[in-house]
Formats: sequence, structure tokens, C-alpha cells
Amino acid sequence: MESVARIKNLRSTPRKARLVADVVRGKMVGEALNLLELSINKKVATDIAKTVKSAVANMQSKHSEAAIDLDELRIKEIIVDEGPVMKRFRARAKGSASGIIKRMCHISVTVAN
Repeated sequence: MESVARIKNLRSTPRKARLVADVVRGKMVGEALNLLELSINKKVATDIAKTVKSAVANMQSKHSEAAIDLDELRIKEIIVDEGPVMKRFRARAKGSASGIIKRMCHISVTVAN
């Protein structure tokens, strides 16, 4: 049994999100949520924790007749993909401009037992 939850167009760069995703990949759900709660320096950790909780809730609603133990659930895979980019510009000297790229990401979490 497995369940998937996705968050799209998250206003964080994929590079920063992958740093947090690599920490919890393959861990048990309880341990992963504890690690995400303790990583207070990374803002994206709260969004990944929400996605993991959503995947667990999806599993519980999909398999409501079977009792699901949270201690047995494991994060099977967590994928961070690039999302759309917002292109902005900043004025520079002598009437020129330089580009700013504001990146977004998509995060997909699969939970299985």
C-alpha cells in the first residue's frame, strides 16, 4: 500500500528543497517528521512536513478499513522537481537592467509500508 501527496508551485528554489528532502528520504514517517521539526533554519522544512502529513492522511482515507500504524510507514520516495520561474529585472547603472530569476519547485512524497 502506498500513497502520494504533491505540492506544486512552492516559492522555494529546488536546490534548497533538495537539501531538506535528502535528509528525510527513506526514513520512517515519525522520524522524518521529527527531523523536519528540528530543522528550524530551513523554511522549506515546514512545507515538506505538511506534504508528508498529507500523504499519511491520504493513505488513511484510502485504506480506512485497514488499521494503519504510523510506526510502520516509510517515505518511499521524495522528488523535488523544478517548477515555473518568474522573470524580473533590477535597474542598474547607466540605464541598463539585469535579470532576476525567482524559481519555484514541485515536491512529490510517496509513503508506503
